[in-house]
Amino acid sequence: MNDATIRELLQTAKSIAVVGLSSNPWRASFGVSKYMQAQGYRIIPVNPNEVKVLGEQAFPSLAAVPGGVDIVNIFRRSEFIPEIVDAAIAKATRCVWMQQGVIHTEAAGKAEKAGLLVVMDRCIGMEHRRLLR
Repeated sequence: MNDATIRELLQTAKSIAVVGLSSNPWRASFGVSKYMQAQGYRIIPVNPNEVKVLGEQAFPSLAAVPGGVDIVNIFRRSEFIPEIVDAAIAKATRCVWMQQGVIHTEAAGKAEKAGLLVVMDRCIGMEHRRLLR
């Protein structure tokens, strides 16, 4: 994924479903999502163990999120990626974003074949700061 494509995605996206978002302020998912929310993105928490995070209702799964989302940002271990990618494809999201350390090349290929943009092993917050600030 090149910088121009990531920049365009971040400039045009409005909503980010964050799979694995925790209400624990010490977790990376919380800090990154709080930053992105402060930049104007609608954050949609996806975590069956949460009710509300960052003032937003949490959903138990991506499939349970009403309506569409632009980016599915994943804070889960790599072995969970295939099922999340399948849900993102079914939801017709624009992009699957796997955070730093989250890598699954087979699932990434499946998402790309379905027409989704894929960003893997990069922090969305760091990329936003680098490309748009």
